[in-house]
Amino acid sequence: MSADADPADALRTAADTMRAVRDRCVWTQRIGHRDLVPYLVEESAELIDAIEDGSRADLREELGDLLWQVLFHAEIASRDPDDPFDVDDVARGLTEKMVRRHPHVFAGETAETPERVLELWNAAKAAEKRERTSVLDGVSERMPSLALAQKLLGKAARVAPAAELQTARLQPCVETARPARSLDAPGSEAELGEALLALVAVARANGWDAERALRERLRGLTAQIRAAEAR
Repeated sequence: MSADADPADALRTAADTMRAVRDRCVWTQRIGHRDLVPYLVEESAELIDAIEDGSRADLREELGDLLWQVLFHAEIASRDPDDPFDVDDVARGLTEKMVRRHPHVFAGETAETPERVLELWNAAKAAEKRERTSVLDGVSERMPSLALAQKLLGKAARVAPAAELQTARLQPCVETARPARSLDAPGSEAELGEALLALVAVARANGWDAERALRERLRGLTAQIRAAEAR
């Protein structure tokens, strides 16, 4: 199949290419959803690199590589004997969800500010996920620890004041890690990076695992959030 076989529909051509590879490549035929997870993580990281420090050509290539992962998973799913779905089903579900979550674009609602957009988005999401009973439902514990920490703190703010979640206990750690510049209130993301690196340096100097330390603290924060919700 030629790369430019169907210039009128490049996405369809890509999906057809994936189907042909699945049919004819003995390595690809043996791959399942779980087998693809390491490649998904790697391709996502490479896309982040391209966004933050790459060229336009790098960005286009890495977006394509990530798209290939979506097509790959969809093709595997299309052959499931019990609950098959294909890339068209994925695209259709995505379109329907995005239309629901943008009522200010498609349904006559008004949103003059980003805050109002977020309010409408969250309302639509809540309506879709009525079975969820906690603000933590749907939050993946497999997120990188720093990203997970930021996510959990945002969720925590919806159920309890920061003081109740003992975030003040972080201050002694900040004092210990203080470099020449104050870490109390970094004035930029660059200064925040310095503060975080200083904390990791403290961990290394003490023989501590910084990743594990944050993960364990986040488990405690998760328990605090659930306790606050149960009140």
